Amino acid sequence: MSLRTLPHALAVTPTGLARPVGIHATGVYFPERVVTNEELTRTLDTSDAWITSRTGIRERRFLDAGLATSDMALVAARRALARGGVDPADLDAVIVATFTPDQPLPSTALIVKEALGAHRAMPLDLTQAACAGGIYGLLLAAHLLQNAAFRQVLVIGADAGSRATDPHDRVTRVFLGDAAGAALLGPTEPGFGLLSWDTGSELSYEVEVPAGGSRRPTSPETASERGHFLKMNGRAVWEMATDKLPASIRRTAWRAGVRLDEVRHYLLHQANLNIINEAMSSLGVPAERAPTTVGRLGNTAAASVFTVLHEAMENRVEHGDLMIMAGIGAGFMWGSLCFRVHR
Repeated sequence: MSLRTLPHALAVTPTGLARPVGIHATGVYFPERVVTNEELTRTLDTSDAWITSRTGIRERRFLDAGLATSDMALVAARRALARGGVDPADLDAVIVATFTPDQPLPSTALIVKEALGAHRAMPLDLTQAACAGGIYGLLLAAHLLQNAAFRQVLVIGADAGSRATDPHDRVTRVFLGDAAGAALLGPTEPGFGLLSWDTGSELSYEVEVPAGGSRRPTSPETASERGHFLKMNGRAVWEMATDKLPASIRRTAWRAGVRLDEVRHYLLHQANLNIINEAMSSLGVPAERAPTTVGRLGNTAAASVFTVLHEAMENRVEHGDLMIMAGIGAGFMWGSLCFRVHR
């Protein structure tokens, strides 16, 4: 990619961090209950063949009654901290990205940090970035760590999508599953860690929860209209994701000064297998460089990129590897990050 192919403003915009920040450890949690396509066909006007061909999803996990988003987040957080050898008391910040908080108030990040025993950590919630929440949370953590007083920041993506989808809506119900993932970030060696990033947004109501806010407060009418469930225009999601994700990835690679074929791992939001394959084809990169969890977990929203990050870090990534993470969420909001891994 040459400078002539990019806007002048982009060519002169500085990127990079004064203090190198890397991912030190990861952890995930998946609920025990497995919900297959066949089970969904008992109550929805759909078929296993339709779901699989349109989404690549064969099954997903649903959180048991009585449990909440913070319960999943806690398990993933503890696993990441154990792998990183970090005591919760040493955390400087806990960031929780979710569009399914335990409740509107108090803060889900505060609930998690207190349960962890991270008593001096700053709790931060990202509640409206949806499926892009993991990307934005990692970028926020990297910037917090530019302050020399910060040494350890925990980023968690957790969503109980089964609680946000209408059990009678075959469009959204087949897509979303429940999960949590966490990543521990801290200083790393020069030349490693987060090298570059790109973010973008474009206001749209094609994916929304229309009721329950200040514009349409909860009422008997909004409940009867099922306005508190997620609504989604699948065609709009496809068009935005297949356009914005490859473009963002190209900009991030260019800003890092690396070629697309030098990047060994593409960790994309697990919205839909067809979207992932289309994005990789657009980039001209072999699909096997993009590991997937969507087939067995579905779209786990803010947890999504953490599920593939964890599996890559555990099984595929070697010292010095380049990896690009990318996601897009309701709004629309999107972004991508390029890391060089230090192990």
